[in-house]
Amino acid sequence: MLTFTFYLFSVLAIASAVLCITRRSPVASALWLASTLFQVAGLFVLLGAPFLGAVQVLVYVGAIMVLFLFVIMLLNLGRQEATDIRGLRGKVLATVLGLVLIGELLALRSVALSAAITLPAGEVERKVAEQGALQALALPLFHQYVVAFEVTSVMLLAAIVGAVVLAKRRL
Repeated sequence: MLTFTFYLFSVLAIASAVLCITRRSPVASALWLASTLFQVAGLFVLLGAPFLGAVQVLVYVGAIMVLFLFVIMLLNLGRQEATDIRGLRGKVLATVLGLVLIGELLALRSVALSAAITLPAGEVERKVAEQGALQALALPLFHQYVVAFEVTSVMLLAAIVGAVVLAKRRL
């Protein structure tokens, strides 16, 4: 069950990412990006990192995606006349995707999270006792993975600047 759930989240994350970059409407694209980020949060939970999954949802989906949607809506970048989901086919697709997301949440509840990652006995407790919970998470993030962290922040900044440039061009 764990392997199936992992592959389900992975396939849906990739599909959501592809849909994110292929949509014409910026609002629809931002919503598909939110779906991708939810899938990644599910992968974090499956891999035994529920804190990172919660941070993924709170920071990226909750804060940054809301910011993107507000920027898109305030700058009026969306097309007014047509949407990406129209007709019976689009509604059926949206319903199926919604049911798949609900199924993922139910599958996540039923998977034994303790079997997701096998660490040496007492390794996490030892690190937390030595450094504290926040430092045990922050040290690898800002030492080993600092380049990925900074690239992500630059990409987010570039996306916001791009939205402003597109809005200025239309005015």
